[in-house]
Amino acid sequence: METTDNYKQIINRFGFYSSIALTVITLITFGFAMTAIPISGAFCSGDCIEYPYLDTLNQYPKDFLWMYFAILLTITYVCFMASIHYYVSNEKKIFSQTGLIFSIISTVILAGAYFIQSSVIPASLMNGETEGVAMLIQYNPHGVFVVLEEIGYIMMSISFLFIAFAFTKKSRIEKSIRWIFISAFILTVISFTIITIQHGIMRKDRFEVAVISIDWLVLIVNGILISKVFNRAIKQE
Repeated sequence: METTDNYKQIINRFGFYSSIALTVITLITFGFAMTAIPISGAFCSGDCIEYPYLDTLNQYPKDFLWMYFAILLTITYVCFMASIHYYVSNEKKIFSQTGLIFSIISTVILAGAYFIQSSVIPASLMNGETEGVAMLIQYNPHGVFVVLEEIGYIMMSISFLFIAFAFTKKSRIEKSIRWIFISAFILTVISFTIITIQHGIMRKDRFEVAVISIDWLVLIVNGILISKVFNRAIKQE
């Protein structure tokens, strides 16, 4: 069945607005995350807190605000990937659908990690319920939260790799989009390899910071570029 003009219009507009929204939300999230100055881990420059990381309640809500925006970011990211899946030609949908699946895996991991961290940890500290908090708290550089972020953003990088092959047109903008996505995956692999070789399993939050920075920058740049692709499609309707 051929796609109707109305169906194409819905896809193009959904893709355009989700791309713009993703860019804006990622920029806002990045800004708030930068205000959460590291007080532990590999990037702490002084007066660092140590295990069991329980004297951190005064960091609430400042160090947790960015997580609410990050949850919104991951949800918008899935919408963004879905719009690409429906936009690309049928013969490339195997790549876009695989990318979409990895984006859903990424979002489930990250949104869950952020919601648990911002809801459970502050309440536990306020009530003096500190058993097990050290393993879950974001200030533990080899704790559960950091590891969940690592695997969540690795899944995001894998989604970038597959979605890259859905862009096959020879226009300059689609070539740029494709190579930015592929480069993000390559940089993720390289950064994980180098950090693991240097530090082994005691990599702390070094890779976490690296992969978040790579993925968020890609979402900002390709969010802008893909919004232009959808905008062109809208003008050609």
